Amino acid sequence: MNDEREDLIQRITETQRGLGRVFAQHKSPLFTSNLTMRQLKVIMLVAVNGSATGQDLAHHLGVALATVTGLVDRLVAHGLVSRHEDPHDRRVRRVELTDAGAKLVEEINNTGLQQYRRIMEHLDTETLRCLDHVTTRLRQVADKLYGD
Repeated sequence: MNDEREDLIQRITETQRGLGRVFAQHKSPLFTSNLTMRQLKVIMLVAVNGSATGQDLAHHLGVALATVTGLVDRLVAHGLVSRHEDPHDRRVRRVELTDAGAKLVEEINNTGLQQYRRIMEHLDTETLRCLDHVTTRLRQVADKLYGD
């Protein structure tokens, strides 16, 4: 990679970090939820996949199944997830978001989007066109690298 490309990537990365620090200063359910990072990861994994088994969660988190059991127990106690029999295999228990868990995920996502939208409302139309082009291209490359 040439020096100019590396410098641009570095500057963009630093800008993203700076935006993250700005956003972190504003109240977000991500920071006010009283959940641990692992619990938040479980919530997000279940939200992305619709449901998950303990084995799925253990694999994605890189922890033992016993650790997942404790995490899920605490999330059940918070009313954010529930356990159900897998309809295709009664031996398997699936973890799903409750309405409260889905609401938390929606609040986390919406808070970030609202913050981005507030910034974008201050950009001129030409800058927004450029940003649209760049973010569309980023999504295309991400889909190619990581799949849908």
